[in-house]
Amino acid sequence: MRALLTTIGSRGDVQPLVALATRLIQAGHEARLCVPPDLRDWIEGLGFPVTPLGLGQRGTGVVDWPPRDMRSSPERLRELVEAAVAEEFTTIAAAACGCDVILAAAGRRPIAARSVAEALGIRYVCAAFSPLHLPSLEFPADRFNDTFGPPLNRHRAAAGLAPVRDVRGHIFTTTPWLAADPVLSGSPGRAGYDVVQAGAWILPDERPLGPELEAFLRAGEPPVYFGFGSMKMPSHLAQDIALAARRTGRRAIISAGWADLTLTGSQPGCLVIGEVNHHALFRQVAAVVHHGGAGTTTTTALAGVPQVVVPQFFDQGYWARRVGELGIGVAHEHGTPTADSLIAALRLALQPAVTERARSLSAVVTTGGAQGAAADLVALAALPESARS
Repeated sequence: MRALLTTIGSRGDVQPLVALATRLIQAGHEARLCVPPDLRDWIEGLGFPVTPLGLGQRGTGVVDWPPRDMRSSPERLRELVEAAVAEEFTTIAAAACGCDVILAAAGRRPIAARSVAEALGIRYVCAAFSPLHLPSLEFPADRFNDTFGPPLNRHRAAAGLAPVRDVRGHIFTTTPWLAADPVLSGSPGRAGYDVVQAGAWILPDERPLGPELEAFLRAGEPPVYFGFGSMKMPSHLAQDIALAARRTGRRAIISAGWADLTLTGSQPGCLVIGEVNHHALFRQVAAVVHHGGAGTTTTTALAGVPQVVVPQFFDQGYWARRVGELGIGVAHEHGTPTADSLIAALRLALQPAVTERARSLSAVVTTGGAQGAAADLVALAALPESARS
Protein backbone atom coordinates (compact mmCIF):
# COMPACT_ATOMS: atom_id res chain seq x y z
CA MET A 1 0.00 0.00 0.00
CA ARG A 2 1.25 3.47 -0.91
CA ALA A 3 0.03 6.55 0.93
CA LEU A 4 0.53 10.25 0.27
CA LEU A 5 0.38 12.41 3.41
CA THR A 6 -0.02 16.14 2.81
CA THR A 7 -0.58 19.42 4.63
CA ILE A 8 0.47 23.07 4.72
CA GLY A 9 1.94 24.35 7.97
CA SER A 10 4.93 24.52 10.25
CA ARG A 11 6.84 21.59 11.77
CA GLY A 12 4.11 21.12 14.37
CA ASP A 13 1.59 20.47 11.58
CA VAL A 14 3.90 18.16 9.64
CA GLN A 15 5.51 16.10 12.40
CA PRO A 16 2.36 14.03 13.11
CA LEU A 17 2.34 13.02 9.44
CA VAL A 18 5.96 11.92 9.76
CA ALA A 19 4.93 9.85 12.79
CA LEU A 20 2.21 8.19 10.71
CA ALA A 21 4.62 7.66 7.82
CA THR A 22 7.06 5.99 10.20
CA ARG A 23 4.40 3.53 11.34
CA LEU A 24 3.41 2.76 7.76
CA ILE A 25 7.00 1.99 6.80
CA GLN A 26 7.42 -0.22 9.86
CA ALA A 27 4.34 -2.16 8.75
CA GLY A 28 5.86 -2.77 5.31
CA HIS A 29 4.06 -0.07 3.33
CA GLU A 30 5.20 3.02 1.44
CA ALA A 31 4.66 6.61 2.56
CA ARG A 32 5.35 9.87 0.77
CA LEU A 33 4.91 13.43 2.00
CA CYS A 34 3.80 16.57 0.19
CA VAL A 35 4.58 19.47 2.52
CA PRO A 36 6.21 22.95 2.60
CA PRO A 37 9.74 23.07 1.16
CA ASP A 38 11.60 24.25 4.27
CA LEU A 39 10.81 20.93 5.98
CA ARG A 40 12.11 18.85 3.09
CA ASP A 41 15.69 18.34 4.32
CA TRP A 42 14.54 17.19 7.75
CA ILE A 43 12.02 14.68 6.38
CA GLU A 44 14.28 13.33 3.64
CA GLY A 45 16.95 12.90 6.32
CA LEU A 46 14.54 10.47 7.97
CA GLY A 47 14.28 8.51 4.72
CA PHE A 48 10.92 9.68 3.31
CA PRO A 49 10.45 11.10 -0.20
CA VAL A 50 9.10 14.65 -0.18
CA THR A 51 7.32 16.74 -2.82
CA PRO A 52 7.45 20.44 -1.90
CA LEU A 53 4.06 22.20 -1.72
CA GLY A 54 3.50 25.92 -1.33
CA LEU A 55 5.89 28.49 0.06
CA GLY A 56 8.41 28.00 2.83
CA GLN A 57 6.74 28.59 6.18
CA ARG A 58 9.71 30.04 8.04
CA GLY A 59 9.53 33.81 7.74
CA THR A 60 6.17 33.74 5.92
CA GLY A 61 2.55 32.66 6.53
CA VAL A 62 2.88 30.67 9.75
CA VAL A 63 4.99 33.02 11.86
CA ASP A 64 3.24 36.15 10.56
CA TRP A 65 -0.39 35.19 9.99
CA PRO A 66 -2.27 36.23 8.01
CA PRO A 67 0.41 37.19 5.47
CA ARG A 68 0.34 40.80 4.35
CA ASP A 69 -0.75 39.80 0.84
CA MET A 70 -3.89 38.19 2.25
CA ARG A 71 -4.73 41.34 4.21
CA SER A 72 -4.40 43.73 1.31
CA SER A 73 -7.67 43.37 -0.63
CA PRO A 74 -10.39 40.87 -1.60
CA GLU A 75 -9.00 40.85 -5.13
CA ARG A 76 -5.54 39.90 -3.91
CA LEU A 77 -7.00 37.19 -1.69
CA ARG A 78 -8.85 35.70 -4.67
CA GLU A 79 -5.61 35.69 -6.68
CA LEU A 80 -3.73 33.92 -3.91
CA VAL A 81 -6.46 31.31 -3.43
CA GLU A 82 -6.62 30.67 -7.17
CA ALA A 83 -2.85 30.21 -7.34
CA ALA A 84 -2.84 27.95 -4.27
CA VAL A 85 -5.62 25.69 -5.56
CA ALA A 86 -3.98 25.48 -9.00
CA GLU A 87 -0.67 24.47 -7.44
CA GLU A 88 -2.35 21.86 -5.27
CA PHE A 89 -4.02 20.19 -8.24
CA THR A 90 -0.71 19.97 -10.07
CA THR A 91 1.63 19.16 -7.19
CA ILE A 92 -0.53 16.75 -5.18
CA ALA A 93 -1.53 14.87 -8.34
CA ALA A 94 2.11 14.37 -9.28
CA ALA A 95 3.07 13.32 -5.74
CA ALA A 96 0.14 10.87 -5.51
CA CYS A 97 0.97 9.04 -8.74
CA GLY A 98 0.84 5.30 -7.98
CA CYS A 99 -0.64 5.80 -4.50
CA ASP A 100 -3.65 4.04 -3.05
CA VAL A 101 -4.76 6.75 -0.62
CA ILE A 102 -4.27 10.45 0.13
CA LEU A 103 -4.46 11.68 3.71
CA ALA A 104 -4.69 15.46 4.04
CA ALA A 105 -4.30 17.19 7.40
CA ALA A 106 -6.81 20.04 7.55
CA GLY A 107 -6.40 23.44 9.11
CA ARG A 108 -5.55 26.01 6.50
CA ARG A 109 -4.96 23.74 3.47
CA PRO A 110 -4.87 21.69 1.28
CA ILE A 111 -8.17 22.32 -0.49
CA ALA A 112 -7.73 20.19 -3.60
CA ALA A 113 -6.53 16.90 -2.10
CA ARG A 114 -9.91 15.16 -2.18
CA SER A 115 -10.55 16.28 -5.75
CA VAL A 116 -7.15 14.91 -6.76
CA ALA A 117 -7.97 11.59 -5.08
CA GLU A 118 -11.31 11.52 -6.90
CA ALA A 119 -9.64 12.19 -10.25
CA LEU A 120 -7.10 9.42 -9.59
CA GLY A 121 -9.77 6.99 -8.34
CA ILE A 122 -8.09 6.46 -4.96
CA ARG A 123 -9.17 6.78 -1.32
CA TYR A 124 -9.08 10.02 0.65
CA VAL A 125 -9.00 10.83 4.36
CA CYS A 126 -9.17 14.22 6.06
CA ALA A 127 -7.49 14.48 9.47
CA ALA A 128 -7.39 17.32 11.99
CA PHE A 129 -5.02 17.73 14.92
CA SER A 130 -7.44 19.78 17.00
CA PRO A 131 -11.23 19.84 17.46
CA LEU A 132 -11.05 23.51 16.47
CA HIS A 133 -10.02 22.44 12.96
CA LEU A 134 -13.12 20.31 12.53
CA PRO A 135 -16.23 21.85 10.89
CA SER A 136 -17.90 24.29 13.28
CA LEU A 137 -19.65 27.64 13.43
CA GLU A 138 -16.21 29.24 13.45
CA PHE A 139 -15.69 27.91 9.92
CA PRO A 140 -19.10 28.38 8.29
CA ALA A 141 -19.88 26.49 5.10
CA ASP A 142 -20.73 29.63 3.14
CA ARG A 143 -17.27 31.06 3.80
CA PHE A 144 -15.66 27.92 2.40
CA ASN A 145 -17.94 28.10 -0.64
CA ASP A 146 -17.33 31.80 -1.28
CA THR A 147 -13.56 31.58 -0.85
CA PHE A 148 -12.68 28.23 -2.37
CA GLY A 149 -15.70 27.17 -4.43
CA PRO A 150 -15.01 29.05 -7.69
CA PRO A 151 -11.35 28.05 -8.16
CA LEU A 152 -11.94 24.51 -6.89
CA ASN A 153 -14.82 23.92 -9.28
CA ARG A 154 -12.97 25.41 -12.24
CA HIS A 155 -10.17 22.91 -11.75
CA ARG A 156 -12.61 20.08 -11.10
CA ALA A 157 -14.35 20.85 -14.38
CA ALA A 158 -11.00 20.78 -16.18
CA ALA A 159 -10.40 17.33 -14.67
CA GLY A 160 -13.82 16.10 -15.77
CA LEU A 161 -15.28 16.14 -12.25
CA ALA A 162 -18.70 17.39 -11.18
CA PRO A 163 -18.90 20.69 -9.27
CA VAL A 164 -18.93 20.74 -5.47
CA ARG A 165 -21.79 22.56 -3.74
CA ASP A 166 -20.57 22.19 -0.16
CA VAL A 167 -16.81 22.78 -0.19
CA ARG A 168 -16.40 22.36 3.57
CA GLY A 169 -18.25 19.04 3.58
CA HIS A 170 -16.31 17.93 0.51
CA ILE A 171 -12.94 18.62 2.17
CA PHE A 172 -13.73 17.12 5.57
CA THR A 173 -15.96 14.23 4.40
CA THR A 174 -18.62 12.92 6.77
CA THR A 175 -16.01 10.93 8.75
CA PRO A 176 -13.01 13.18 9.44
CA TRP A 177 -10.27 11.84 11.71
CA LEU A 178 -9.28 13.69 14.87
CA ALA A 179 -5.61 12.91 15.50
CA ALA A 180 -5.49 14.08 19.12
CA ASP A 181 -5.48 12.43 22.51
CA PRO A 182 -9.12 12.04 23.62
CA VAL A 183 -8.43 13.13 27.20
CA LEU A 184 -6.60 16.29 26.17
CA SER A 185 -8.86 17.21 23.27
CA GLY A 186 -12.22 16.60 24.88
CA SER A 187 -15.34 15.69 22.92
CA PRO A 188 -14.92 15.96 19.12
CA GLY A 189 -18.66 15.83 18.41
CA ARG A 190 -19.90 17.75 15.37
CA ALA A 191 -23.48 17.73 14.09
CA GLY A 192 -23.66 15.95 10.76
CA TYR A 193 -20.17 14.44 11.09
CA ASP A 194 -19.09 11.05 12.43
CA VAL A 195 -15.68 12.03 13.78
CA VAL A 196 -13.16 9.19 14.09
CA GLN A 197 -10.99 9.52 17.20
CA ALA A 198 -7.58 8.54 15.80
CA GLY A 199 -5.40 9.39 18.81
CA ALA A 200 -2.32 11.61 18.85
CA TRP A 201 0.35 10.79 16.25
CA ILE A 202 3.63 10.99 18.15
CA LEU A 203 7.02 10.71 16.44
CA PRO A 204 9.51 8.72 18.53
CA ASP A 205 12.68 10.64 19.28
CA GLU A 206 15.85 8.96 20.51
CA ARG A 207 18.24 11.91 20.09
CA PRO A 208 20.54 12.65 23.03
CA LEU A 209 20.21 16.06 24.66
CA GLY A 210 23.84 17.00 24.13
CA PRO A 211 26.64 17.61 26.67
CA GLU A 212 25.97 21.35 27.29
CA LEU A 213 22.29 20.81 28.02
CA GLU A 214 22.95 17.71 30.12
CA ALA A 215 25.49 19.64 32.18
CA PHE A 216 23.03 22.50 32.68
CA LEU A 217 20.34 20.12 33.89
CA ARG A 218 22.74 18.52 36.38
CA ALA A 219 23.91 21.88 37.72
CA GLY A 220 20.82 22.72 39.78
CA GLU A 221 17.14 22.28 40.40
CA PRO A 222 14.90 21.44 37.42
CA PRO A 223 14.56 24.55 35.25
CA VAL A 224 11.54 25.92 33.42
CA TYR A 225 11.50 25.44 29.65
CA PHE A 226 10.32 28.34 27.47
CA GLY A 227 9.70 27.74 23.76
CA PHE A 228 7.45 29.26 21.12
CA GLY A 229 8.22 27.08 18.13
CA SER A 230 7.47 28.71 14.78
CA MET A 231 5.84 31.80 16.26
CA LYS A 232 7.04 35.29 15.46
CA MET A 233 7.97 36.66 18.87
CA PRO A 234 9.69 40.00 19.71
CA SER A 235 13.43 39.98 20.33
CA HIS A 236 13.07 41.35 23.86
CA LEU A 237 11.08 38.30 25.00
CA ALA A 238 14.21 36.37 25.99
CA GLN A 239 15.13 39.13 28.45
CA ASP A 240 11.64 39.09 29.95
CA ILE A 241 11.85 35.31 30.30
CA ALA A 242 15.18 35.55 32.12
CA LEU A 243 13.72 38.18 34.48
CA ALA A 244 10.62 36.08 35.16
CA ALA A 245 12.75 33.02 35.91
CA ARG A 246 14.95 34.95 38.36
CA ARG A 247 11.99 36.45 40.19
CA THR A 248 10.35 33.05 40.61
CA GLY A 249 13.62 31.51 41.79
CA ARG A 250 13.95 29.27 38.77
CA ARG A 251 16.53 28.56 36.14
CA ALA A 252 15.43 28.78 32.50
CA ILE A 253 15.99 26.90 29.28
CA ILE A 254 14.97 29.09 26.35
CA SER A 255 14.39 27.66 22.89
CA ALA A 256 15.57 30.08 20.22
CA GLY A 257 12.81 28.87 17.87
CA TRP A 258 11.98 30.46 14.54
CA ALA A 259 12.09 33.86 16.26
CA ASP A 260 15.83 33.32 16.97
CA LEU A 261 15.51 34.43 20.59
CA THR A 262 18.82 35.39 22.19
CA LEU A 263 19.98 36.77 25.54
CA THR A 264 22.14 39.85 25.97
CA GLY A 265 24.60 40.36 28.80
CA SER A 266 25.28 37.93 31.59
CA GLN A 267 22.23 35.83 32.49
CA PRO A 268 23.24 33.24 35.10
CA GLY A 269 20.94 30.30 35.32
CA CYS A 270 19.69 30.68 31.73
CA LEU A 271 20.56 28.63 28.67
CA VAL A 272 19.44 29.26 25.09
CA ILE A 273 19.17 26.12 22.96
CA GLY A 274 18.23 25.12 19.43
CA GLU A 275 16.35 22.07 18.16
CA VAL A 276 16.02 19.49 20.93
CA ASN A 277 14.37 16.21 21.87
CA HIS A 278 11.28 17.45 23.73
CA HIS A 279 10.31 14.00 24.96
CA ALA A 280 13.62 13.59 26.79
CA LEU A 281 13.92 17.20 27.98
CA PHE A 282 10.40 17.82 29.26
CA ARG A 283 10.66 14.94 31.74
CA GLN A 284 13.53 16.81 33.42
CA VAL A 285 12.03 20.30 33.79
CA ALA A 286 9.75 21.87 36.39
CA ALA A 287 7.30 23.31 33.87
CA VAL A 288 6.92 24.08 30.17
CA VAL A 289 5.90 27.51 28.85
CA HIS A 290 4.87 27.35 25.20
CA HIS A 291 2.59 28.68 22.47
CA GLY A 292 -0.02 25.93 22.56
CA GLY A 293 0.70 23.82 19.52
CA ALA A 294 -1.10 20.48 19.63
CA GLY A 295 2.17 18.54 19.61
CA THR A 296 3.86 20.53 22.37
CA THR A 297 0.74 20.38 24.52
CA THR A 298 0.60 16.60 24.13
CA THR A 299 4.33 16.09 24.73
CA THR A 300 4.18 18.18 27.91
CA ALA A 301 1.16 16.24 29.12
CA LEU A 302 2.99 12.97 28.49
CA ALA A 303 5.96 14.26 30.49
CA GLY A 304 3.67 14.88 33.46
CA VAL A 305 4.78 18.44 34.20
CA PRO A 306 2.70 21.64 34.47
CA GLN A 307 2.42 23.90 31.46
CA VAL A 308 1.74 27.56 30.79
CA VAL A 309 0.17 28.03 27.37
CA VAL A 310 0.61 31.45 25.75
CA PRO A 311 -1.54 31.20 22.59
CA GLN A 312 -0.90 33.30 19.50
CA PHE A 313 -3.50 32.14 16.93
CA PHE A 314 -5.26 29.20 15.22
CA ASP A 315 -6.07 26.36 17.63
CA GLN A 316 -3.61 27.45 20.31
CA GLY A 317 -6.31 29.18 22.35
CA TYR A 318 -8.26 25.93 22.37
CA TRP A 319 -5.32 24.00 23.83
CA ALA A 320 -4.70 26.75 26.41
CA ARG A 321 -8.32 26.48 27.50
CA ARG A 322 -8.12 22.67 27.74
CA VAL A 323 -4.97 22.86 29.88
CA GLY A 324 -6.77 25.22 32.24
CA GLU A 325 -9.94 23.10 32.33
CA LEU A 326 -7.98 19.96 33.12
CA GLY A 327 -6.06 21.72 35.87
CA ILE A 328 -2.67 20.70 34.49
CA GLY A 329 -1.42 24.23 33.95
CA VAL A 330 -2.37 27.81 33.19
CA ALA A 331 -4.03 29.39 30.17
CA HIS A 332 -2.17 32.65 29.63
CA GLU A 333 -3.91 35.40 27.66
CA HIS A 334 -3.26 35.65 23.90
CA GLY A 335 -0.28 37.60 22.61
CA THR A 336 3.23 38.39 23.78
CA PRO A 337 3.79 37.68 27.47
CA THR A 338 5.56 40.11 29.79
CA ALA A 339 7.88 39.36 32.67
CA ASP A 340 5.04 40.14 35.10
CA SER A 341 2.49 37.94 33.30
CA LEU A 342 4.95 35.05 33.16
CA ILE A 343 5.72 35.42 36.87
CA ALA A 344 2.02 35.32 37.75
CA ALA A 345 1.35 32.33 35.50
CA LEU A 346 4.35 30.36 36.76
CA ARG A 347 3.41 30.92 40.40
CA LEU A 348 0.05 29.33 39.66
CA ALA A 349 1.37 26.54 37.46
CA LEU A 350 4.07 25.48 39.93
CA GLN A 351 1.69 24.96 42.81
CA PRO A 352 1.90 21.38 44.18
CA ALA A 353 -1.73 20.60 43.32
CA VAL A 354 -1.19 21.51 39.65
CA THR A 355 2.03 19.52 39.51
CA GLU A 356 0.23 16.49 40.96
CA ARG A 357 -2.65 16.74 38.46
CA ALA A 358 -0.19 16.99 35.58
CA ARG A 359 1.63 13.91 36.85
CA SER A 360 -1.61 11.96 37.24
CA LEU A 361 -2.93 12.86 33.80
CA SER A 362 0.28 11.70 32.12
CA ALA A 363 -0.65 8.13 33.01
CA VAL A 364 -3.81 8.23 30.88
CA VAL A 365 -2.49 10.04 27.78
CA THR A 366 -2.16 7.46 25.00
CA THR A 367 0.77 7.07 22.64
CA GLY A 368 -0.41 4.49 20.08
CA GLY A 369 -2.44 6.75 17.81
CA ALA A 370 -0.08 6.59 14.83
CA GLN A 371 0.04 2.80 14.94
CA GLY A 372 -3.76 2.52 14.95
CA ALA A 373 -4.14 5.16 12.24
CA ALA A 374 -1.63 3.36 10.03
CA ALA A 375 -3.63 0.15 10.31
CA ASP A 376 -6.88 2.01 9.56
CA LEU A 377 -5.32 3.68 6.53
CA VAL A 378 -4.17 0.35 5.14
CA ALA A 379 -7.63 -1.15 5.65
CA LEU A 380 -9.27 1.84 4.00
CA ALA A 381 -7.00 1.68 0.97
CA ALA A 382 -7.89 -1.99 0.52
CA LEU A 383 -11.61 -1.36 0.16
CA PRO A 384 -13.07 -2.28 -3.22
CA GLU A 385 -13.71 0.36 -5.85
CA SER A 386 -17.45 0.29 -5.13
CA ALA A 387 -16.77 1.50 -1.57
CA ARG A 388 -14.43 4.32 -2.54
CA SER A 389 -15.45 7.89 -1.64
